[in-house]
Amino acid sequence: MFTVTVETTFTARHQLTTAQGQKEPVHSHDWIVCSAVSADRLDEMGLVVDFDDLKAKIEEVTSLFNGARLEELSCFQGVNASAENVAKYIYDKIEPLLPSHVKLRYVEVAEAAGCRAKYSG
Repeated sequence: MFTVTVETTFTARHQLTTAQGQKEPVHSHDWIVCSAVSADRLDEMGLVVDFDDLKAKIEEVTSLFNGARLEELSCFQGVNASAENVAKYIYDKIEPLLPSHVKLRYVEVAEAAGCRAKYSG
């Protein structure tokens, strides 16, 4: 099994709602997105996927987030815009864009140093 990862970033604000129903202050993060894909075989060029192609797919999905307040986006209406939900949203959008022989292993999102959430389907 071959696995490659690609990392990219975006900047966005969010305001989480706590378990007690309190809202955190709106705050911004320079989010880091790391996606891992695998394949049993390499393509005709000897690659799982082209790094640039995978990065472009991730950036296409996350371009919606760049500079936004996440709760104001339709994809997070009624959903806490947590790192966990951001990771799942990105995963769900990237998976169908991949070649059929490539498996999306996970999407991991870091909103601050040492604070990461990972989603795998």
